Amino acid sequence: MSDDAPPKPRSHGRMSISASVQPRELMGGTPRLRGAWCARIVTLFPEAFPGTLGLSLTGKAMQDGLWSLETIDLRPFGIGKHRNVDDTPAGGGAGMVLRADVVGAALDQAAIGTPMDRARWPVIYMSPRGRPLDQATARRFAQAEGMTILCGRFEGVDQRVLDHYGVEEISIGDYVLTGGEIAAQVLIDATVRLIPRVLGNQASTEEESFSDGLLEHPQYTRPVTWEGRAVPDILLSGHHAKIADWRQDMAERLTKERRPDLWRAFRARHGRDPEEDREL
Repeated sequence: MSDDAPPKPRSHGRMSISASVQPRELMGGTPRLRGAWCARIVTLFPEAFPGTLGLSLTGKAMQDGLWSLETIDLRPFGIGKHRNVDDTPAGGGAGMVLRADVVGAALDQAAIGTPMDRARWPVIYMSPRGRPLDQATARRFAQAEGMTILCGRFEGVDQRVLDHYGVEEISIGDYVLTGGEIAAQVLIDATVRLIPRVLGNQASTEEESFSDGLLEHPQYTRPVTWEGRAVPDILLSGHHAKIADWRQDMAERLTKERRPDLWRAFRARHGRDPEEDREL
C-alpha cells in the first residue's frame, strides 16, 4: 500500500458473522477464564454485536476473558425455502409474529451446555411489557453464570414459547424500539460492569447512581472555575466527612425532585415516616 493510500477502516474487534445454528463467539481468539460469565444472544441480526460492548471497559474485559458474548442467528431455524421466522397474528391484526417453533428451536440450541436452573442461567426476552430493568436486577443477573437473551422483532413473539421455556421479560423503558438488539446491549452492559474486575474499581459501583436506591450526587473536576461557575467550596475543603454528608444530601435532594418513586422507596426502606420527611 502506498504512503498516500487512505488507511483501511478498523472493525473495532467485530468479526464477520455468517448464518449458523451454532453459537458464534465474538471477539474470538481471546482467553476465556474458567467460569467466566457468558451472554448468548438469539437474534435476526447477529452483526449488531458486539457493538458498543466491544469498546472501552466492557470490550477490554471481554478480551481479557472476564466474560464472553455469543450470537445465535435465528434465520437458519426458519421454515421452508425462504427460512421464514414469522407469520400473521392469530385472530388478525397488523404486523407479524415470531413463530414458536422457530424461536423454540433456537432456544434449544442456546440451552446446550447451560444450567436448567433459571437462577443460574436466566432466559430473557427484551420486551416493553416486561419488568423494568433496575440496578437490583442487573446485580442478580451478574451473580448468575450467564444468560440467554432473545431479541424480538415485528409485533413480538408467540406467547407459547415464552411460557414453555419460562422466559423472563425485561423492559428498558416505556417506549417501543424496532427490535431487541439495542435493549439487549443495554442489559448486558448494565450487568457485565458489575462482574468482579470488569471496572477495576469496586468503589465505583458502590458509589454510583442507584447503588443505595438514590440518584448520584453531582460530580465536578478541574478547572476550579469555568465560565464563571465554581466547584462547590465543600469539595475543596479536604474534610472527607463533610464531603460525604454533602454528597448524601445532594443525592437525596435530586432523587426527591426528579424521581419521587425512588424517593418513596428509599424513605420506606430506611423507616422514615412520611409525615416526618425533612425538607431538602
